[in-house]
Amino acid sequence: MHSNATDRAQANVRERLASSEVILHKFDLIVLGGGSGGLATAQRAAEYGARVALFEPGRLGGTCVNVGCVPKKIMWNAAELAGGFPRARDYGFDVRVAGHDWARLKAGRDAYVQRLNGIYQRNLDRKAIATIRSAARFSGPRAIVDAHGDAYAAEHVVIATGGYALVPPLPGAELGITSDGFFELEHRPRRVAIVGSGYVAVELGGVFRALGTETVLFVRGERLLREFDSLLAEQLAKQMRAAGVEIVTHGLPSAVNGAAGDLTIEMPDGRSFFGFETLLWAIGRSPRTASLGLERAGVEIDAAAAVVVDAFQNTTAEKTYAIGDVTGRALLTPVAIAAGRRLADRVFGGQTDRHLSYDLLPTVVFSHPPIGTVGLSEAAARERFAGEPIKVYQTEFVPMYYALGEVKAQTAMKLVTVGADEKIVGCHVIGPGADEMIQGFAVALTMGARKRDLDDTLAIHPTSAEEMVTMR
Repeated sequence: MHSNATDRAQANVRERLASSEVILHKFDLIVLGGGSGGLATAQRAAEYGARVALFEPGRLGGTCVNVGCVPKKIMWNAAELAGGFPRARDYGFDVRVAGHDWARLKAGRDAYVQRLNGIYQRNLDRKAIATIRSAARFSGPRAIVDAHGDAYAAEHVVIATGGYALVPPLPGAELGITSDGFFELEHRPRRVAIVGSGYVAVELGGVFRALGTETVLFVRGERLLREFDSLLAEQLAKQMRAAGVEIVTHGLPSAVNGAAGDLTIEMPDGRSFFGFETLLWAIGRSPRTASLGLERAGVEIDAAAAVVVDAFQNTTAEKTYAIGDVTGRALLTPVAIAAGRRLADRVFGGQTDRHLSYDLLPTVVFSHPPIGTVGLSEAAARERFAGEPIKVYQTEFVPMYYALGEVKAQTAMKLVTVGADEKIVGCHVIGPGADEMIQGFAVALTMGARKRDLDDTLAIHPTSAEEMVTMR
């Protein structure tokens, strides 16, 4: 059942369409974008009693829910199951797998996402947040016009329009797809090329390979995950290659030839790679700012089209803020949510100093195997704390999951410490369970843990996680 605020907003739109008159809708807060960050901001503000309107022309939940984290995790789960069948035989099970039904998996995944879309709408309705299912643009400072020409104004405006996947400007690039297109695939391609070395490239590459697709990763430089600790990148490349993924280094394409279903990728040095049914671009994302009319609101953007913000998410325009991917900082769903909630706490909850610190951000890469990391890489720590003592603790071992059978994949861990008291500034792990393991260690680092704090923590045996508190 829709809230009164939602009903009024929708009635006003109908009235405007019937009368061709411009109507001014006034709110305490307008949020542009119904992704994770926008939803979190709107709902937290409403909990403080603010009258809120949220603009979203697409499906609620944004990239994460619709073409990102959520459906990706379902595909990762499927890939994990595929990888578990051989291990089941190691443990004495008589397992026969007749095949995999990609279309059935897609249908179930899409239905789950659709249910989430409905849950988000009901949550907005319960909090009396007016949902305007329209694109929006600024007509002036804190003044908005929707696609129908209706006018809106608010004391505060939050820009949370997210970003979009990039396609490079080279001949034939349009023959490829992005991560959005991955979730539209009706069948599993026989052979796929993925261009990129970050989250999306390694995650989708792992899914494709585990489910049976011949997979080739084209990496611009020498390594995967350039922003991560070198231990993680090296171990991931080793284990992806062992799983059958081909990794082509210095593989930045200059052109794509052929037709859909039979693509050839050309390299500047004359190399050619043939026979790809699908090409997926995973080369980064760009902020979605072009259509917002930011100049009319006095909101500045940088050279990458990202909205410029300070530590408190303030833009260059008074009482106008930006959060999430549209700012070009730490493109992670939990970051957008945390920044949005803290912003609402500050603006509507009276918590004047409330803001998100970007110094210590835990994250997981759902690769195969998964990666969990929080804090600085070893290289970044040595750069930031130049002149201070840096001590690194590292271990590599075969987890008990592989105790039986011939496969002996390694788990690797690293702690990076600074100073005489060995404050932990980086914690990195790759291996089974890393995705669930890192959250607890993120709490410890956020609280300022030293190496001795981990040394004094009782180990839980037998687990992989115990190695984190027993490293010498």
